[in-house]
Amino acid sequence: MSTPMPRPGQHLPGPPTTVDPDRIHAEVDGLLARLDSVGPADDDANGHGRIPAQAHLLEQAHEVLVHALATVDKI
Repeated sequence: MSTPMPRPGQHLPGPPTTVDPDRIHAEVDGLLARLDSVGPADDDANGHGRIPAQAHLLEQAHEVLVHALATVDKI
């Protein structure tokens, strides 16, 4: 007789976690759409203020994707 194999994340407390791909797409698309609207800082004529602001938006999009992958890994 075979023993059932536990599924990843089955040991975690609480209700099972789900991932909504449409929500993930919408959230990442929203962050990426804001990249072009980021303007340079008022005191920076060369646009160097724009790069850190865009990097922050890309980091946020990355975090959304990492969180989604971690959630899927637990399912």
